[in-house]
Amino acid sequence: MIQAAKEPYVSTTNACKLCKPLGAALVFRGVEGAVPFLHGSQGCATYMRRYIISHFREPMDIASSALSEKHAVFGGGPNLKKGLLTVMQKYGAKLVGVASTCLTETIGDDMPGLVREFRNEFADLGLPEVVTVSTPSYSGTHAEGFHAAVKALVEQLAVPDESGVPGESGESGEAGLAVNLLPGFVSPADIRYLAEIFDDFCLPVTILPDISETLDGPALDEYQKIPEGGTPIAAIRAMGRSAATIECGRTLFGVESAGEVLEKRRQVPLFKRGLPIGLRETDSFFSVLETLAGAQMPRRHALERGRLIDAYVDAHKYLFGKRAVLYGEEDLVIGLTSFLTEIGVKPVLVASGGNSGKLEEAVKSVTSGILGEAPETAAGTDFYQIAARAKELAPDLIVGNSKGYRMAKELDAPLVRAGFPIHDRFGGQRILHLGYRGAQALLDTIVNALLDKKQAGSEIGYGYI
Repeated sequence: MIQAAKEPYVSTTNACKLCKPLGAALVFRGVEGAVPFLHGSQGCATYMRRYIISHFREPMDIASSALSEKHAVFGGGPNLKKGLLTVMQKYGAKLVGVASTCLTETIGDDMPGLVREFRNEFADLGLPEVVTVSTPSYSGTHAEGFHAAVKALVEQLAVPDESGVPGESGESGEAGLAVNLLPGFVSPADIRYLAEIFDDFCLPVTILPDISETLDGPALDEYQKIPEGGTPIAAIRAMGRSAATIECGRTLFGVESAGEVLEKRRQVPLFKRGLPIGLRETDSFFSVLETLAGAQMPRRHALERGRLIDAYVDAHKYLFGKRAVLYGEEDLVIGLTSFLTEIGVKPVLVASGGNSGKLEEAVKSVTSGILGEAPETAAGTDFYQIAARAKELAPDLIVGNSKGYRMAKELDAPLVRAGFPIHDRFGGQRILHLGYRGAQALLDTIVNALLDKKQAGSEIGYGYI
């Protein structure tokens, strides 16, 4: 297993995580008419834009308060207010999502207080909603920043306190009858597929965030400063009056997540599930939908499930006994671990830069009864440590994002790309991970990656399997 280094610890080497505000920026991009805003230096916004654009192949504006050295001494309040005014004037934003950075957290800027001052000073201008979230990178990962921003939206818009902050309006549209879906950090293709499933069950749904169009939109004749799509603000306000909430993510179990907030403060029934990756986790997800809809699984999805099981049987001879190393966001690798054990692949290392304290327990939970011994897990780790341990384990397959490419090349093992970021292949935003359909796509990709490796390494070659 991965052991603490004997030599003095110097630094993380090629982190298996990204900055916490990056996750928050993705969430705010999934809200209708919203502009992500980082309270910190310009470099933070530039770095995150680069990562997001490279994966999603879409323009991504992230505003910044552009703090300099003097603001580290005197505070960044004036720049924050000036930046909010600029976003209002240039974008006409309906909502500005303000995430803190390491700099502003370190100097102690009180963002909620500064925003209250801003509202009071410029109340005559017709201000947009301003939602703040604390996301210093030294305290977590991009996945944690993602969940923190979802929770902030719910707390500040759907279940506001008695202070009369914007968002207490009764405006709700049809969303008051909807089911809230908090899917976690998944792809635009996953979001579109989830919306399709709810439509087939005839269940109105509010998906937060909804990046299905804002980060994977059509070609347009003219550039849009704020792309169409995203979760309507009115629908977020109405989440406290919804029929139920489904929240995906096993590392969220036992913490006050956005779903917990809605349950405790607005008594919205909460169904917590893991990411629906693979047969068992998807079955669990669909069972909730059947309960809420009072109806059986629609035939098209039952057929997809049946075809998936048939494919499991067909693929077993190619997969049984293969060994895999997985890495990425904690909830993603937990779901992928569940899926791989179903298809006969043995995960030998499940690694993440996240450190929720729940990875080992969750991996044991999804492999219990299938594997004799739970896979080795490594939380709060980096690629230097992952690669060193993977070399000892000699896996047949590696599953994760593009950051593991060099490790895969050194180990001469095929890399099946999943999650975020994917910079060295095209279409990362369209990878389907969830549901029976996503499991089918992942299964085909994994089998073909292994076959390609075997075929390419054969001295005689073959054209039939």
